Formats: sequence, C-alpha cells, structure tokens
Amino acid sequence: SLHNNDNLKQVFYEISQSSRNSTLIKLIQHYNPQSSVVFCNRKQQCKDLAEALWEQGFHAIALHGDLEQKERNQKLVQFSNRSSSILIATDVAARGLDIKEIHAVINYELSADPEIHIHRIGRTGRAGNEGLALSLFTPSEAGKVNAIEDYQKQAVHIENASSLTLQDNFKLKPEMTTLCISAGRKDKIRPGDILGALTATGKLKGPQIGKIDIFDKLAYVAIKQACAKLALKILSEGKIKGRQRRVRKL
Repeated sequence: SLHNNDNLKQVFYEISQSSRNSTLIKLIQHYNPQSSVVFCNRKQQCKDLAEALWEQGFHAIALHGDLEQKERNQKLVQFSNRSSSILIATDVAARGLDIKEIHAVINYELSADPEIHIHRIGRTGRAGNEGLALSLFTPSEAGKVNAIEDYQKQAVHIENASSLTLQDNFKLKPEMTTLCISAGRKDKIRPGDILGALTATGKLKGPQIGKIDIFDKLAYVAIKQACAKLALKILSEGKIKGRQRRVRKL
C-alpha cells in the first residue's frame, strides 16, 4: 500500500559507498531519534554494522535470520522496552515486527523492490505520530530511487549529506536497561510478581520501572538506567513468588 502520510517526512541522501557508515552516524546524530530501525539487504551487513556502531558507542542490536528464537525474543524485548535505541534488521527478520513507536526508519541500503521500500518506511509515523524515513543511496543505485519515485508517483526529496556534521562526544543513551530473570510463565510468574518484588523495599518507585515481558522460562523487566544497579540488587537478594531467582543485567 502507498503511504500518503502527512506525518511522514522522507529524505534521501546521495553518498559514496565508502561514506555509508559515517553518513549513517551523522544522520543519527542530526535527527537524534529515540528509536530507529535500520534496514540492510543482507544479514552479514546487519552483523557488521551493529559491530561498527557498538564501536562508536551506540547501543545497536542486529536482527537477522541466524538468530535462535530465544535470542530474537531477547533483542526485540530490548528494543521495544527502550533499552536499545537502534535495531538493525533485514526485511525477512523484520517480518511481523510489531513495535508501537518507531521514531525513524533508515535505509542503510535501498531495497531493489519499491514495494518493500514502502513497507519498510510504513513502520514509522503510525497512529498519528511524527515519522521519519531516511534513505542512503550511491550514484549506482539511482535506478532504485527512480523505481521508488515511479511506484509512489511522486519525486523524492534529496538532500546533500555534506550538510550533516559529525559531533564529538555524541551519545545516544537508551533510557532503560533490561534485567533478565530466570523464571517465567512455567513458574507461574506474572508481571505483578516482578513489580511487587521491585517495589517491596520502598527504594524503587513505579515510574522507574518499565515494560515487563514474560516468556515460558524467562522474564524481562526494563529499569531506568540510573536505577539498574539497585534493581538488580533488590531482585537478586529478594524473592519473586516466594523463591530466590537468578537475575542478570543484559
């Protein structure tokens, strides 16, 4: 489907192949999205890019077809609960991805299929929220840009990447940290049990605790960065549903 979406700002940047990574970092710094999905065409590219961004101090996670279900769940939990601000994905890995608020979609590489491009950028600017779709392309990919223009029946807006500057000491810090608890649905754990254990001492308050996700054998809870150490101590030393549980920080 086409996105005649007034909430969606779509910008293309022409780059050289060698400046792909540095331009991506400039875009993240310039627009400062609290959560962004970065699309690559190949899973190896996903892995390499996540590594490159980690080295630059960005909390990026890669979602690709080589992950086991448990790893995939964990990464999606970290992204959806705001413990990680950048999710790098292939189209296949992003299928069925249902995350309410994605501030930006960045096409690290353009898809050869304009329909896939429209599907990618449709993940931002939903439910009346402002959306941002940023795409990188080299001169050799101009044909892909033309195909997108033909498909959406309008010209794309192209800006010069040289107008973007790299900022020193820039940090895109996620607001939350995820704690993983070695107990889940099969242990009859419910969100209220975890919330109760965290707030029992009175040292942690409700607003410092974020999303709670429960799977068969594991549970995850998001905690505001500043309180993560305290929360880990409370859960490790206390009891959840009458028993001590193994808890670790992701």
